[in-house]
Amino acid sequence: MDDPMSADQVAAITSYVDIHAAPPDIPTALFLFGTNQTTPAAIASARYHQGLAPLIIATGGVNRHIGIVEGREFRRHLVEHGVPESVIRVEDTSANTWQNVELSIPYLTEAITAGLPITAVSKWYHRRTIHILRTRFPQIGPFHAIGWDPIYGGTPVTRTNWLDNPDGHRRVIREWQEVSRRPEDGSLVELSRTDGSWQ
Repeated sequence: MDDPMSADQVAAITSYVDIHAAPPDIPTALFLFGTNQTTPAAIASARYHQGLAPLIIATGGVNRHIGIVEGREFRRHLVEHGVPESVIRVEDTSANTWQNVELSIPYLTEAITAGLPITAVSKWYHRRTIHILRTRFPQIGPFHAIGWDPIYGGTPVTRTNWLDNPDGHRRVIREWQEVSRRPEDGSLVELSRTDGSWQ
């Protein structure tokens, strides 16, 4: 896509990749997709202290860029911010987004067995995360998502600046192109935002 995009095209792409479907103010289990940035843990600890996150699933193995173990870093951040270990489940061996979900199925099952809806926490434009969550764990039912702004090269990638941010532009366009074609080939399930949740 080298031709300049119209404002309508930019708005449509932004809306399509944006995962945000905020949970209501009720307790939900939080599923933190792996990353080397700590924002998901900050979101989770804040919701825990509001009484809204009785179970937190932290995922991610060794980060290929900086070598940290993402799930363990999430746990460290959560504990440092007053979240008890008993609330936290850690998946720390996955190598990709698919494995974040596959290796956490026992924890996701624990959550729904306890009657807790699921809320995914991921980069705002990383729509693959929610499709993979539903594809690999179909019993999830309707679920919510919290999208956050990742930082690359010292600059946040936001819903308003991604077009002019080289890191953001590349990532958002790739996400839009990949996710929009993959439900057609059957590798991801179709999803839509309906009544404030992903279904």
